[in-house]
Amino acid sequence: MSQFIHYTVLGVLSLLPVANPLTSMSLLLSLGNGLSAAERNRQVFKSAIYVGIILLVCFYGGSFIMSAFGISLPGLRLAGGLIVCYIGFGMLFPSDQPSEPEAQKSMLSDEDKAKPHVRNLAFVPLALPGTAGPGAIALVISIASSLDPHAHASVALHLSVIATTLIVACVYWVVLRSAGLIMKALGHSGLDAISRLVGFLLIGMGVQFGINGITEVVMKFHAG
Repeated sequence: MSQFIHYTVLGVLSLLPVANPLTSMSLLLSLGNGLSAAERNRQVFKSAIYVGIILLVCFYGGSFIMSAFGISLPGLRLAGGLIVCYIGFGMLFPSDQPSEPEAQKSMLSDEDKAKPHVRNLAFVPLALPGTAGPGAIALVISIASSLDPHAHASVALHLSVIATTLIVACVYWVVLRSAGLIMKALGHSGLDAISRLVGFLLIGMGVQFGINGITEVVMKFHAG
């Protein structure tokens, strides 16, 4: 039991600062202001499930997937940094162009055109790369790969992995559910300002992910 508590506390304390659900809450504030309260809550719930699935897949199969496709941790950081920068630029400099091309609209029936378009934010960008981003993924994979082989046979370890994932997903859900209250208080102009500010911060985060990846490559090159 003590081993289970030790693994769980260590996992939560290590993962939460890196995952940082506040980033996803900021994304939801800036990108989800057009969603109804019910739709927003539905997407938040789905996103929390996605975060849990991503973390479990990364712990148990991340190393195998990356080795199978020849992806290194620095490469993962660089790719994640590019994605985060792309999302950040889109928020900092929003396009005035309609999100759905006219040619695509013309293929829809009149009934489908009348339906309001609901933007799906649950997986991208809220779960990935908002919370289960390159930093969290790299941390989970590196922890899993650095564990002693005997630890993988421990029941306490596997129970703590599930418990840690559930705790992180629940904290993520609670944080994002509170975003609705903030949306009502800020209004449209406040959300637009937050969207641009978060976009700028995301660009900085993406650049930092890239710098970290390049630094790891240079260090490995010099060490070799």
